[in-house]
Amino acid sequence: MHEFSTLNVRTRRARLRVRSAPEVSHLRVRSAPEVSRLRRLLRWLSAVALVAAAAGAVFAPSVSSAAPVQGARSQQPDNLANFVDVIDVNGYIDRVMRDFIIDSIEGSVANRSQALIIQLNSPGSLLSESELLALEQTIRDEHRIPVAVWVGGFKARAKGGAARIVAAADIVGVAGLTKIGNAPSRGDAQDPFVGRLYSDRDALNAKIALIDAQVLVQFVGELDGRTVDGKVLETAFSEKVKNGKGEEVTVNRPYGVRFAKIGLLQRLLHMATNPSIAYLFVLIGVSLFVFEFFTGGIGIAAIVGLMTFVLGVSGLGNLPTRPLGVVLLLVAMLGFSIDIQAGTPRFWTGVGSISLVLGSLLLFDGPKVPIYWIAIMTVLIVLFMVNGMPTMVRTRFATPTIGREAMIGELGVASDAVSPDGVVTINGAPWRARTNRATPIAAGEPVRVVAIDGLLLEVEPLEGAAKEHRG
Repeated sequence: MHEFSTLNVRTRRARLRVRSAPEVSHLRVRSAPEVSRLRRLLRWLSAVALVAAAAGAVFAPSVSSAAPVQGARSQQPDNLANFVDVIDVNGYIDRVMRDFIIDSIEGSVANRSQALIIQLNSPGSLLSESELLALEQTIRDEHRIPVAVWVGGFKARAKGGAARIVAAADIVGVAGLTKIGNAPSRGDAQDPFVGRLYSDRDALNAKIALIDAQVLVQFVGELDGRTVDGKVLETAFSEKVKNGKGEEVTVNRPYGVRFAKIGLLQRLLHMATNPSIAYLFVLIGVSLFVFEFFTGGIGIAAIVGLMTFVLGVSGLGNLPTRPLGVVLLLVAMLGFSIDIQAGTPRFWTGVGSISLVLGSLLLFDGPKVPIYWIAIMTVLIVLFMVNGMPTMVRTRFATPTIGREAMIGELGVASDAVSPDGVVTINGAPWRARTNRATPIAAGEPVRVVAIDGLLLEVEPLEGAAKEHRG
């Protein structure tokens, strides 16, 4: 029997929590296990985001798999010319997928394959009109190779600009409950794909599709014997087998199928053209940037944030993105950050929440992020900014010294430049700090604590301090 293979293929010790209320004159000690759990939780969440992005890229159905896989029977001649090449085009037709299709056609020509099969399931195209037209012309080039399109599997679709790929193909097949049509108009009143959406039965009756095949192997077998530009396709051989009733029947067995895949980076970029994924990546990236800014360091969260942010921006660049939506999302993060600095949710948290919802709803012009996805992300981001971030900041910038008065006069070292804001180390613990603009402190210089403002230390250099700024 044939065998077809698819290759889809930081813990620090306990710190004290500083209360900024004037009536509180002491600091609350947080236990080491509690602090450790909080940090482990954040690292775990960051790692999950990274693994999810990578797994989505590897296992998402946007691309089938690898290359070449031979599946001919042993008694058949080892003739690669009888093989067909298959690519899986899933999701929006963007520039990554366009290049993949064109490269696959050229590869099939070089391999002297019988045909290239495009397994298509797409809600539309993100290409310009000229780019889409050039893709159609490449598919139609009769001097290259027969190109067949199978709109499958179950409930697959080829809508909008993706229907143009169907129109350009030499042979079209459909699976059950598929939809084809609603292509953009080009001024041709006779264009059957404009203003109409065909079911699989409608496409077969209108001769838009010639083959009714529920699985890919069946579609490959049905290509055998069909003529394209004078070339008779030889994709399968006949074999007599016994059915479940013991009766001898003749079936078509494909000689073999070779699957092609795109690289990991291209898969990630293509995945980011999904509106929900691009939206998710941008929010995760910016949220992790905010976290790293307030915790005064660069760690795994910054790395994951950078990766997801770059992918999200790439997706926004390909999707019909409204600038107003992007601005509102950035205003939301700014609002949350202002109240994180203040140490408690206030007016700006409300502004941030409203901007987050509005920005999510107005982000795209055309494809929409599902309402339930917006609701989930809004709740998670608000909880993270209102509860998680203040907890982490208090933990990160606390001190083991008991008593507010005991902190004043303590000596330390500037971890980085304090001009006027920066980070200092007091008794082995990092603190966010501020100094007078007239006396900036360079990294490594000794400092003295002169006051405490909430979670912020006011410091001065040991020499040359402008003491008159404290009154």
